[in-house]
Amino acid sequence: MDQALDASAPDELAPGLYLVATPIGNAGDLSPRAAEVLRRAGVVLAEDTRRAGLFFRRQDLAREAGRKGFMSLHEHNEAGRIPQVMELIQAGQSVALISDAGTPVLSDPGYRLVRACRLAGLPVASLPGPFAPAVALSACGLPPAPFTFLGFLPRHKGQAQRLLSRHAATGASLVFFERKDRLAETLALAAGVLGDREFAVCRELTKQYEEFILGRLGRLDEARLGVLGEVTVVIGPEALAPVPGAASASPSAQGVEAGTGPDLEAVLAEEKARGGKPREVARRVVERLGGAAPGRTVKDVYDLLKR
Repeated sequence: MDQALDASAPDELAPGLYLVATPIGNAGDLSPRAAEVLRRAGVVLAEDTRRAGLFFRRQDLAREAGRKGFMSLHEHNEAGRIPQVMELIQAGQSVALISDAGTPVLSDPGYRLVRACRLAGLPVASLPGPFAPAVALSACGLPPAPFTFLGFLPRHKGQAQRLLSRHAATGASLVFFERKDRLAETLALAAGVLGDREFAVCRELTKQYEEFILGRLGRLDEARLGVLGEVTVVIGPEALAPVPGAASASPSAQGVEAGTGPDLEAVLAEEKARGGKPREVARRVVERLGGAAPGRTVKDVYDLLKR
């Protein structure tokens, strides 16, 4: 039945639910097939309809004439939306689901809707595209398979410890999202549960200032964890086999793989663009560069800004 959900067909989209992956940072990552479905779908479901409207404008996506606007679907209203969406599909409508960024349903609302559609025999199609864990795993240098995606860890410390404990001995890399203001605390908690393992903090994925910060859980004091932007964390399994011909896996004192961190000029330009008083801009630059290294103190950066 799902074979009927062909986004390349010249006429109306077939009735059904279309899960559409959207860019996580780089606007060029929206696939032509995804763009076509978003233009032609009868209804577009979105976590935040205002953000969805802004995304459509930035992508220059013009909805075809006669199509309805956006309908919200988030964690607080998903249960109530399910009957409405199913009625639309049963009435012959095509419904597209997007999240704020990336692949819908995975760590975002939508699972219960998909399950309800499947149980009712309604067509569901997934249009593949950007997914932050896949980007992080493919580029961070830790084992990509097997891996376990944990979404956002629970906020309660005890629940997070129990979740990590359940996956401690699986031999898989663990991947999860974390907020920048909780990063250091979470990695310290992981060190207590998992022991000394290699990790990668992957920030601003696919964006201009994409960065991979490598380190060991047993040496968190050496890692630069005061980062900005969206963060995906990968923690490797207990024991990693050596890679023939590779340099030592020990990270530098900054916890940054050589060549992957931003330089002073790039960070300075980005923080200036964000705005703020010179001293505040200087402080943010130093935080992102990993502390007051020689020539990179707040005063040094402040002086550069005043020139």
